[in-house]
Amino acid sequence: MKQVLEHIKAAAANHKKLLAVLIDPDKQRFEALPEFVDLIHASVSTHIFIGGSTVAPERTEQLVSVLKGLTSLPLVLFPGDVSQLTETADALLYLSLISGDNPEYLIGKHIKSAPQLRRSSLEIIPTGYVLIESGKESAVQRVTHTEPLKRNKERIADTAKAGELLGMQLIYLEAGSGALLPVPSEVIRFVKNDLKIPLIVGGGIRSKKQLDAAYEAGADLVVIGTAFEKDLSFFNALKKDIHSGFVNPKP
Repeated sequence: MKQVLEHIKAAAANHKKLLAVLIDPDKQRFEALPEFVDLIHASVSTHIFIGGSTVAPERTEQLVSVLKGLTSLPLVLFPGDVSQLTETADALLYLSLISGDNPEYLIGKHIKSAPQLRRSSLEIIPTGYVLIESGKESAVQRVTHTEPLKRNKERIADTAKAGELLGMQLIYLEAGSGALLPVPSEVIRFVKNDLKIPLIVGGGIRSKKQLDAAYEAGADLVVIGTAFEKDLSFFNALKKDIHSGFVNPKP
């Protein structure tokens, strides 16, 4: 495909909002995928992200292969480890945990993945990953042995800006899977106003009101995962509307 980043940038420039449904390979039942994908298609979702903090070997590749037969939406890897890489996806968010001080997740995992990615046909998108406290310990925090940033907008904005200056193509503000509190609107707004690259926001969003608040604050793409895992009826609030500001990634 090689067009995922281009599409995100174009949508952001035109103030078109994007929504990614995050599917955790270890939590998704494959037999339920057809019905789940139908709900995605009926919603304003524009991308499908695939990944988790810990995933069984080969599970990611199996999931992506099944999804390929069910949807034409871009399938973007959101991996917690090198073992979650697969050529069957369209793109890879090449995440560097710039909010933490664990070198393994700043560059270590990337070095381990280089031999595989050197030969890869995946669209590789350098992404600055910023973990923000959310009222509970997240899986990302446990796995990476890093502390989330306090909800201090100046420190978060400085971290995001540093990622941009290092050459990241996207910044991802993450409250964490199952977060009690989403990223605050004032933080999103402050960070967005300081960036020249698209901003992704995820974690803790469980209602249309919270989703709209993230968009209004400046998020270009919002990621929702746990809310759909726990309550499929959430899709009802996100059905396609010809007047919506969402844009489909494929004409």
